[in-house]
Amino acid sequence: VSNRHVDVLGHVTGRLIRGSRGTRPPSEFDARAVFAACAAHGVAVEINSRPEREDPPDELLALALAEGCLFSIDSDAHAPGQLALLDEGAARAERAGVPEERIVTAWPLDRLRAWTSRARG
Repeated sequence: VSNRHVDVLGHVTGRLIRGSRGTRPPSEFDARAVFAACAAHGVAVEINSRPEREDPPDELLALALAEGCLFSIDSDAHAPGQLALLDEGAARAERAGVPEERIVTAWPLDRLRAWTSRARG
């Protein structure tokens, strides 16, 4: 996440908890260190809206929030009809208490463009 070309950390754990593709356990990593680095570098943490992922899990979502991370809610759509999954991700963010001002995908276009073009070391 320290690479200046990274804006969003996606598929945080890579887990699958249900669905036709089976299940996959979450990857293991030092979440506190990763989220601290995301916060330090202004990298948003993805809230994946697909119900078979619910990634990051609630406890990691809470940790990222506590570490001061920004967030990006995405549908992870693989077909046009799946764009409506954004509502699931927005509901997860709301339940977790993520303030709207920390959700980059809710920002006005000018602010989003400024964030993605920021100079980072």
